[in-house]
Amino acid sequence: MFTKITHITLFVHDQDAALNFYKKLGFAVHTDAHFGTLRWLTVHLAEQADVELALVLADSPEEKALVGKQAATKPLLSLETTDCMKDYEKLVADGVECTEKPAAQPWGTSAAFKDLYGNIIYVCQPCLIDVSRFSGVL
Repeated sequence: MFTKITHITLFVHDQDAALNFYKKLGFAVHTDAHFGTLRWLTVHLAEQADVELALVLADSPEEKALVGKQAATKPLLSLETTDCMKDYEKLVADGVECTEKPAAQPWGTSAAFKDLYGNIIYVCQPCLIDVSRFSGVL
């Protein structure tokens, strides 16, 4: 029986640049190990060390074509926050391209931005809601 998700792969053109970007989001290095020519670099959120984002260097033409497009036009990641507006302001100050400014939604306050390759990252500060009222809507 499967018990949990441990890693999510994200193809990147430059592991150090990707690491610097994800540090802006509050990610920390979990593993940075070299196995011959392979660098295994993973990051995680401080409060969720058991789910790692593997920043994998794209080396084949197929992998290179996926960089920035792994989720097409949908969010690659959805992150929960305790203060969407504060995080938005910090990210904008850090030069992160935001695609949706914080806005109140029925499920909370949310925003969206792009990583350094164009993948969309969704951020939400959830509110307490009665999910039964969304039955058949989603």
